[in-house]
Amino acid sequence: IMAPSDEVELMHMVTTAVDIDDQPCALRYPRGEGNGLEMPLRGEALRIGEGKIMVEGNKVALLSYGTRLQDCLRAAEELAANGLSTTVADAKFAKPLDQTLVRRLVAEHEVFVTIEEGSIGGFGAQVSQYLATEGLFDKGLKFRSMIMPDRFLDQDKPHRQVQIAGLSNTDIVVTVMAALGNTLEPEVLQGRA
Repeated sequence: IMAPSDEVELMHMVTTAVDIDDQPCALRYPRGEGNGLEMPLRGEALRIGEGKIMVEGNKVALLSYGTRLQDCLRAAEELAANGLSTTVADAKFAKPLDQTLVRRLVAEHEVFVTIEEGSIGGFGAQVSQYLATEGLFDKGLKFRSMIMPDRFLDQDKPHRQVQIAGLSNTDIVVTVMAALGNTLEPEVLQGRA
């Protein structure tokens, strides 16, 4: 199960899906506009089940699954402005889960947050199950999973639905700060996000 973070990754995931001929494959097709990235001439098949670290830090880890990656990168900038070194990773795959990446993020960070446009029982639940099964919660990890609310959202532009759902870069910063026991009011962050 793949979820692209941008239009280039969507192109690569379609190529990857075409190459898969020995197992089931699913791809979450995002709605809305792309990020305006330059498109390659051809897609390249991705390594199945392998995520990617986009930004390295050492206090907070944000693991994005799908189109919330840009919000995670903006949140990392805001967290850095507050003295919190942040790693941002693009999971790319829910199944198979990149267990090596998850283990690394947990081992090297105090706070670990998954962010997705799925609902309860999705990517964050899979990561949580893996963490529990492997005993990775046992050392005091501060884990949060940010998901779409379990209610109907009126049709709107994707960025507006993300704001209503509480998945914007500002919401990510507030979630991290709360996990650390700090509170920053969303109104304070709005002017800086």
